[in-house]
Amino acid sequence: MSETLKPLAEQQYQQELNWLQEWDKQQNHPQPPQWQLSPKAVLTFIIGGEVNGHSIERKYHGADREVQVAVATLTTDRALLLYGPPGTGKSLLSELLAAGVSGDSSLIVQGSAGSSEEKILYEWDYAYRLSKGTDLGAIVKTPVYRAMEDGKIARVEELTRIPSDVQDALITILSEKMLPIPELNHVVLAERGFNIIATANDKDKGVNDLSRALSRRFNTVRLELPTDMETEVAIVRGKVEKFTKAADLAIPSNAADEIMRVVRIFRELREGEAGGEKLQKPSATMSPAEAISVVSQAINMAAYFDDGEIEASHIASGLEGVVVKEAEDREIFRNYVDRVLKVRAKDHDLEVALRDIVK
Repeated sequence: MSETLKPLAEQQYQQELNWLQEWDKQQNHPQPPQWQLSPKAVLTFIIGGEVNGHSIERKYHGADREVQVAVATLTTDRALLLYGPPGTGKSLLSELLAAGVSGDSSLIVQGSAGSSEEKILYEWDYAYRLSKGTDLGAIVKTPVYRAMEDGKIARVEELTRIPSDVQDALITILSEKMLPIPELNHVVLAERGFNIIATANDKDKGVNDLSRALSRRFNTVRLELPTDMETEVAIVRGKVEKFTKAADLAIPSNAADEIMRVVRIFRELREGEAGGEKLQKPSATMSPAEAISVVSQAINMAAYFDDGEIEASHIASGLEGVVVKEAEDREIFRNYVDRVLKVRAKDHDLEVALRDIVK
């Protein structure tokens, strides 16, 4: 039997959602129209907890307050914008919110420079129009259209990558809760429960700022990178263990130490400081997502090409690919290796492994 590479949140955590629905019934929690769970249960689904003797896994490791504000926003008629640097879990939180609220996280519009109004609003089946004429049957419904009809959450990823004039196609939907179809003199009215969760990256180059008219329709929740090392290590360790288990690989005995080392290096480069010494910052974001990638790649290399233990050379190859994004990053990274790793005894093996890579 085949297995999907990445199940939807509502598939992966179906048992937890069932427990939470039962908890809602027992406790008679207030529940907005069309919501699958109460706001309290949605919050618990995301940040974890105990429900009727069942343990709910913590799935998002950002600040609980940010999650609570996001859930509260969706109980109103305002859309939600999750904003912040890459690697802060914007897409993950968006998926979890949609799964908890609607039981369906699949209604996604992926924003890009090539996005058009048709991809957001509706498209036409031209073969149908030629054979049967122009009526409602000729409309190809977008995820936003379907969410309006079904009273569900639609997700718009990378909103600021969409051209500004196309972004503004959302204004009528968000303000009037309706989608006009002028070609048919028809209007689609949003069912109760409909809302939009958008994500936007504050580090991308060449993005399109939201118009004031559109930004007023969103409540913005800013997501930040972890402020302390313990939280960041916990995020990376949890994801690495999950990915390794899914790949049916053993966790190397030295994985915990290597995760700690990678996170420490990421934080030093990201903050531009190591042991009180000022450093240049590379252009890369150096988020937990990249740290997870470096460690996961190292575990795979150790399992498939060596004896199963992570070696400095496995970490080195992953670090170089993550840190060096622009031409000037190579010199910045070389400087870090010479000034920090070379003089830190516990990182001597990594410094040696990186010496030829960053020369």
